[in-house]
Amino acid sequence: QVQVVESGGGLVQAGASLTLSCAASGRTFSYYAMAWFRQAPGKEREFVAAISWSGTFVYADSVKGRFTISRDNTKNPVRLQMNSLKLEDTAVYYCAAQRTRLAPTNPEDYDFWGQGTQVTVSS
Repeated sequence: QVQVVESGGGLVQAGASLTLSCAASGRTFSYYAMAWFRQAPGKEREFVAAISWSGTFVYADSVKGRFTISRDNTKNPVRLQMNSLKLEDTAVYYCAAQRTRLAPTNPEDYDFWGQGTQVTVSS
């Protein structure tokens, strides 16, 4: 059974930085794409960033230049470094995993999800 667990959320002021981590167990995640999605109250879940098993990454336009996704297949497989946080970044952030060579941006392409971690950005 694949299990995905996020950590690192919290309350920060606008302009601050925060790092989210995603720990996975049950499989060797070297051949898995890993991604972050987020969902704000009253909104649909949206793509944030994804990284393939080979290190190819893709970002949503709203976070380009501010967020960085990285992975270490020997430890916690993925981190999301978030800089220059904005009020609109407030959401529950979810880590997702899928065995694929690609880095999908559609949440329907991911089978394994964490429970989410809350990120709140205040003014």
